[in-house]
Amino acid sequence: MAIKSDKWIRRMAEQYGMIEPYETKQIRQEESGKKIISHGTSSYGYDVRCANEFKIFTNINSAIVDPKNFTNSNFVDVVSDVCIIPPNSFALARSVEYFRIPRNVLVICLGKSTYARCGIIVNVTPLEPEWEGHITLEFSNTTPLPAKIYANEGVAQILFLESDEECETSYKDRAGKYQGQRGVTLPIT
Repeated sequence: MAIKSDKWIRRMAEQYGMIEPYETKQIRQEESGKKIISHGTSSYGYDVRCANEFKIFTNINSAIVDPKNFTNSNFVDVVSDVCIIPPNSFALARSVEYFRIPRNVLVICLGKSTYARCGIIVNVTPLEPEWEGHITLEFSNTTPLPAKIYANEGVAQILFLESDEECETSYKDRAGKYQGQRGVTLPIT
């Protein structure tokens, strides 16, 4: 496997719709000159943006987090340009970008250093070969203070690993339960 460069990412996005919408370069500030957290194509990856749809974890129901019996009542839905995550809590969001991963590619996602240096961890599972959809992003606020996430700005970097051979069974082949997800997707059992 080899990590792929900005040239490969651009070609795959433009010819095959691997990333939509796609930014050909790293965007560091708005046209107005306002500072933003960068997004778009980097040297060996792509910085994804967070959409303005958030699910903020709340424990008002004294619930137990159970991946086999997960309920939407554990969250407060928020549509906003910013998300305030309570101390020692988390929120779910989705990427602005929609992805179509090629059959011979595996994608790994890592949080951006700007958020990591503030005690905010971005968690995303690998994007498997032939998976497609919006990425569901999980933000953990590890601090004892409220933390802010900005919508429509960079939150995580994805790295593309291309194999020299195709996998025998792709995510699409096995009809993965998160195939084609749109919006913030909760656990499915």
